[in-house]
Amino acid sequence: MTQPHFNGQPTLFLAGDMGARHEIEIRNQLTTDWRILTWNDGGDPAQFAEKVVEADAIIAGNIRCDWPQAPNLKMYQVPFTGVEWLRPEKVPKGCLVCNTYEHEITMAEYVIAGLLEWEIGMRASDLKFREKGWNRLLPGTGVSHGELYGKTVGIVGYGHIGWEVAARAKAFGMRVTAVSRTARETPAPLDWFGTLDELDRLLGESDYVVLTLPLAPETRGMFDTERLGKMKLTGVIINVGRGMVIHEESLYQALVDRRIGGAIIDVWYGYPTVGDLDRVPWNFPFDQLDNIIMTPHSSATSDAMRDRRLSFVARNVDHLARGEALENVCFEGEG
Repeated sequence: MTQPHFNGQPTLFLAGDMGARHEIEIRNQLTTDWRILTWNDGGDPAQFAEKVVEADAIIAGNIRCDWPQAPNLKMYQVPFTGVEWLRPEKVPKGCLVCNTYEHEITMAEYVIAGLLEWEIGMRASDLKFREKGWNRLLPGTGVSHGELYGKTVGIVGYGHIGWEVAARAKAFGMRVTAVSRTARETPAPLDWFGTLDELDRLLGESDYVVLTLPLAPETRGMFDTERLGKMKLTGVIINVGRGMVIHEESLYQALVDRRIGGAIIDVWYGYPTVGDLDRVPWNFPFDQLDNIIMTPHSSATSDAMRDRRLSFVARNVDHLARGEALENVCFEGEG
């Protein structure tokens, strides 16, 4: 990357909740000299317009107000992974849009915790033991639990998250398979790797199916009644990608009819907004089922993950100031 042209001291704009609330942490981690402006979600849109015009770089998520021309903007750093809401024509021409990973470790640990909980049922065992004690049974003669060793986990979408899940699953002695859009040699630690054309084979062999797919036209509703029917009757589907990759009614009916063993779901079909904080996550009563574990889109949420992301964001902004190549460039603006 050639040295960018700045009109004096470069200006960094921390906009919206995702950027502005971490001003101190980002400022402390920068090693280059920036003038910093901030604007919070819900603030005066006119102030946003005034500040973005001055910015050489912006750290922000989805800003829901009109953008003016921003001729100085060279970098749009999104402090999380998904950028499907941001189109090249909406970004100033030549501005590089970068996203942020650093969530894959956190999400992989969530997946493994879900698999272990499904096999062992530690929380349910704890509650039962609190209530009934030994229940007139000698140790080791009560209900036994399962184990991960020797079981097969199939990962659909083999990127950063998929690799971290695979490495941890292999450490538990699991057979690990995966499919992805791109064909390549089977990479360690996988036992088998195929393309999406071989998805049905993966589903039929897997005790656990882990979805890490993004939402795109070709993945929306990919797991419908027919596709879920390719799974083992005892198979468990884990979704940490995007909710609508699984057709909602198809999933609900498969669980009700016991056509699959169960589900661990962290991503949903309805999300709260500032104007509707009471939005229900689902359109079918998943909360009434006993063969699903549900969490509120929290698989990637940890203090350590947040710290890693802020460090990455600051490092990438430093790259811009020094004229170094930016990391995680998704696309270039065309507006």
